[in-house]
Amino acid sequence: MASLSRALRVAAACPRQSPTRGLGPCNLSSASGPTAEKSVPYQRTLKEGQGTSVVAQGPSRPLPSTANVVVIGGGSLGCQTLYHLAKLGMSGAVLLERERLTSGTTWHTAGLLWQLRPSDVEVELLAHTRRVVSRELEEETGLHTGWIQNGGLFIASNRQRLDEYKRLMSLGKAYGVESHVLSPAETKTLYPLMNVDDLYGTLYVPHDGTMDPAGTCSTLARAASARGAQVIENCPVTGIRVWTDDFGVRRVAGVETPHGSIQTPCVVNCAGVWASAVGRMAGVKVPLVAMHHAYVVTERIEGIQNMPNVRDHDASVYLRLQGDALSVGGYEANPIFWEEVSDKFAFGLFDLDWEVFTQHIEGAINRVPVLEKTGIKSTVCGPESFTPDHKPLMGEAPELRGFFLGCGFNSAGMMLGGGCGQELAHWIIHGRPEKDMHGYDIRRFHHSLTDHPRWIRERSHESYAKNYSVVFPHDEPLAGRNMRRDPLHEELLGQGCVFQERHGWERPGWFHPQGPAPVLEYDYYGAYGSRPHEDYAYRRLLADEYTFDFPPHHDTIKKECLACRGAAAVFDMSYFGKFYLVGLDARKAADWLFSADVSRPPGSTVYTCMLNHRGGTESDLTVSRLAPSHQASPLAPAFEGDGYYLAVGGAVAQHNWSHITTVLQDQKFQCQLIDSSEDLGMVSIQGPASRAILQEVLDADLSNEAFPFSTHKLLRAAGHLVRAMRLSFVGELGWELHIPKVSCVPVYRAVMAAGAKHGLVNAGYRAIDSLSIEKGYRHWHADLRPDDSPLEAGLAFTCKLKSPVPFLGREALEQQRAAGLRRRLVCFTVEDKVPMFGLEAIWRNGQVVGHVRRADFGFAIDKTIAYGYIHDPSGGPVSLDFVKSGDYALERMGVTYGARAHLKSPFDPDNKRVKGTY
Repeated sequence: MASLSRALRVAAACPRQSPTRGLGPCNLSSASGPTAEKSVPYQRTLKEGQGTSVVAQGPSRPLPSTANVVVIGGGSLGCQTLYHLAKLGMSGAVLLERERLTSGTTWHTAGLLWQLRPSDVEVELLAHTRRVVSRELEEETGLHTGWIQNGGLFIASNRQRLDEYKRLMSLGKAYGVESHVLSPAETKTLYPLMNVDDLYGTLYVPHDGTMDPAGTCSTLARAASARGAQVIENCPVTGIRVWTDDFGVRRVAGVETPHGSIQTPCVVNCAGVWASAVGRMAGVKVPLVAMHHAYVVTERIEGIQNMPNVRDHDASVYLRLQGDALSVGGYEANPIFWEEVSDKFAFGLFDLDWEVFTQHIEGAINRVPVLEKTGIKSTVCGPESFTPDHKPLMGEAPELRGFFLGCGFNSAGMMLGGGCGQELAHWIIHGRPEKDMHGYDIRRFHHSLTDHPRWIRERSHESYAKNYSVVFPHDEPLAGRNMRRDPLHEELLGQGCVFQERHGWERPGWFHPQGPAPVLEYDYYGAYGSRPHEDYAYRRLLADEYTFDFPPHHDTIKKECLACRGAAAVFDMSYFGKFYLVGLDARKAADWLFSADVSRPPGSTVYTCMLNHRGGTESDLTVSRLAPSHQASPLAPAFEGDGYYLAVGGAVAQHNWSHITTVLQDQKFQCQLIDSSEDLGMVSIQGPASRAILQEVLDADLSNEAFPFSTHKLLRAAGHLVRAMRLSFVGELGWELHIPKVSCVPVYRAVMAAGAKHGLVNAGYRAIDSLSIEKGYRHWHADLRPDDSPLEAGLAFTCKLKSPVPFLGREALEQQRAAGLRRRLVCFTVEDKVPMFGLEAIWRNGQVVGHVRRADFGFAIDKTIAYGYIHDPSGGPVSLDFVKSGDYALERMGVTYGARAHLKSPFDPDNKRVKGTY
């Protein structure tokens, strides 16, 4: 028996990797494959005894010839998905497991469930998992899943960490999650073995707990089987059959196994670490990597019984109660990649690399000193799958209809499994999940990234290494940068632009007056022998964002905003998605896709939404009607009949593309969707002086009469052909210039030269965030999501409900309008100069009625502004009178601040400025 302190000494004596060695793949991976199988300290597993290969014995039951759905993989996600499919009434659902249930990565997982995360959607998903595991399965089957409610304790060793926990506490109040901020002394009373000398405080969540992987999955399988689903073990999938329909669309046809094939229109890839291999069978890209993830289990510890599970994020360690012992694990900066994923791996483990694991031992001993002399009973080092943004991969693959993903859970598959399994089942049956799952949707990634090995590897490493870092609202990745740069990138970099990254694109964040701050090649934070960058300006500026207060560059962003309000600002928005919708059925497709009436004359531009069948908002965008042309140009394809130019937010361009493509396929519209995002740039000039500036650059009359709001024209800008649109996303007089790539720099320079005498400044997306919320404009995936309807979001004007024209989601909106809105998006202002970022609880008359979705500081009105959906605790409709009659407060980190509700934007509520009236 070895003690933790002895393991620490042994690790310290091990020779460390030479810093001069290269950063080749071999230096990042394990030198050996999986070791002999070892026992994992659970009460039971689903593994059978040793002997003849279980695969050679054949499947556990005969294969059906057909199925409505085939789930591949019998881990947490596979079992949860099958169970929820059956529960929702799906017949003919089959799960295929190549070995035994849980034999891949689920069997050795720690099984922790923490109810609070810095995401409202994840809080809801976790709540469902907890309900299923702690109550519903036992009620349904009479079997105990192994759930233990021993509570959870988050450790804060500094003020920022405690502030983060207080944010979680405030969010939890909106969802009924009980939590308490404890002092060091109170923490010591709760957990007597803990060292609290270096603590600021803790967050205690009494209803957190621990799941048993084997008990949970076996109970799920039994419950699914009782509802008619089939679980077939010892049956590996060897191929995916695909067919192409009359419109050229690839669709799932079936699965192949060594024991026969199953004809099916739907496959769900829940294969965990092996999901990429399953994806390759179908021609589907699955962006994840496999890494070693480890913990050790101690011998018995006197006095540890019934203690809560512990997460000490700053020490990068967790302590899981295991009867009268602890499991100790965490996330290190130098995880070991599993390069060659073996398809023979089942109920197996790797040898633990003590040198890599050392930091967790140090943190554990510091937090619970008795561990220094406690023996180690066993080590557990198994594979887990990790993704570029540390979020799961879910939804229908864009490359293949009927092929769904439920994988890449970053070691959180047990605790997210119930919620995600339910949403995936809804996705398969109804075409969309019930909740906003965009953050998990595989379509969030641009297609150029999903099979880019360097990007996937770098981002997955950074996400793993930073898993326990404080989640700051304006953090940015350092890995996988400079993948997609627009034509103005170098021009703006030289002017001090501090870039943000959104799905590969580098976009302007704000402008630093002290000069360039380029993003450098990823240095792996000095891991694997790499040399960390010295004097790294971008990293220094990013470190200033690591705060829940106003950052040091708050006043710099203020100057950009006030320049836009008082004179003019130019915004580089080249990363926007730019699509053309043309073809025989383009008019029919536009009428069905877009909630607003876009059948206006060529030259018109309409702000609209796209909805799903439930009336939820899949996108907001502008749609410009084009005149037909027999000759293609850089600014429009050649087409006859109807044509439309779509401009969508760059961070969600892939989502928009996939949504439109899916609808076109489902409705069998004969038209083309053409992506010109990489071929065109876009700059937007906004502010009272924008007309005077652009009148010197464009060869056209820009008066209200000649160029009304919400119209567009092809014009010359400094001799270059551009499409000019009179639009605003900040509530000012302004124009967007859509420019061929080769013309972007000369047009931008001409605009800046003309604007010099008018006070024109560069501005970035931090300014856009502030200006747009001040005017009350929505941001998709913040205050507008797939589970929010335009009626709830105050965007009824974007819906052609007064016309007889059918559109996707119309029926749901009409039903919602008739029944009354059960929640409503409300604008709040706070007099106190306090920063807010979202997740704050909304109080009305002493009751929590929602939480803030989006917040920022409005510099023109000099107030904090927040938007959030509120509901009536009595369950009734939320009328305008209900909104007006309340007494409101917003809770930020446990402190409430009086707030005022607004039915209209507090800035320019009569929309005079966008019309040019100042």
